Amino acid sequence: MIEFKNVQINYGDFVAVKNLNLNVREGEFFTLLGPSGCGKTTTLRSLVGFVHPSQGEIFLNGENITSLPVEKREVSMVFQSYALFPTLDVYENIAFGLKVKKVPKQEIDREVRDMAAKVDLSEEQLKKKVSELSGGQQQRVAIARALVLKPRILVLDEPLSNLDARLRVQLRRELKNLQKQFGITAIYVTHDQEEALTLSDRIAVFNKGVVEQVGTPKEIYSHSETEFVCNFIGDINHLETPVVKELNEQMGGGYLEHERHYVRMERVHTRQWRGGKEASVLKLTGRVEDAEFYGVYTKYSFLVNGTVIKSIEREDGRAPHNIGDEVDIYIDIHDVMTYRERHSYAVDQ
Repeated sequence: MIEFKNVQINYGDFVAVKNLNLNVREGEFFTLLGPSGCGKTTTLRSLVGFVHPSQGEIFLNGENITSLPVEKREVSMVFQSYALFPTLDVYENIAFGLKVKKVPKQEIDREVRDMAAKVDLSEEQLKKKVSELSGGQQQRVAIARALVLKPRILVLDEPLSNLDARLRVQLRRELKNLQKQFGITAIYVTHDQEEALTLSDRIAVFNKGVVEQVGTPKEIYSHSETEFVCNFIGDINHLETPVVKELNEQMGGGYLEHERHYVRMERVHTRQWRGGKEASVLKLTGRVEDAEFYGVYTKYSFLVNGTVIKSIEREDGRAPHNIGDEVDIYIDIHDVMTYRERHSYAVDQ
């Protein structure tokens, strides 16, 4: 549905987005993920029409929209700050775009009230000034104002970042449900890895203006194609040289010490993982250095051959490991991600 073809965006001598080739499917929840200043918001703004590419083209359903005015693209945007009109009430905020399009008054009233009901805004709230609403309610108003225009595409630039953690999780769920309900294509920008993993059908990970990997949340997390993606998505263990040497001794070699080897914390087990074949499981012994209790799980830090390896264990009522305990830990070699330059591979034996 959406195609970025050889798109580059410059600000003077600075290249914000370099040679971007990206496809977004119709009805997809697609996330642009990366740290601040990596080019994800610039990419989003080029789709809306606020930024014009220095080179390359943008297509929507096969139509070249690179030079098409903003108002003709049928793309609605929800900003990080919501960009609501504080002097107008909720009803007037939602109706604003329809009035600009000169939609008949009766139709505006019907559309506004119907959309308000779909995003769980009451008749009473429609009469309030947006300044009287909570952050979560304001976010619903911003989404309603965007959706009431029946856009082909909804783009959202970090719309949850100003909310507290609990409300962020709640509205994340509601946002995904609304996207499914309306069947629209959503392009979402965030630097929050958890948000991207839980919301997205697919994710593009940006780094310094370049897309490092495009894939499903599971592909991005479990099969990170580059070392940057591996480190950016979730906490991870870097296996230092002493552990790599131990790994080679047990597995008969295969791991080069000058390369970089990683394993996710939840793939480190203190009880031998039943899913792994004995021949592919590395056994190490470590001392418990630290334990952080999170309620449903505990994060342990083990000192193994001078290297700290962290593990996550769900709380299941069993006796916990205590600081100073010597504990056997297990790693399946198929869970080790190894990087040489900008490529990765999983060792398969």
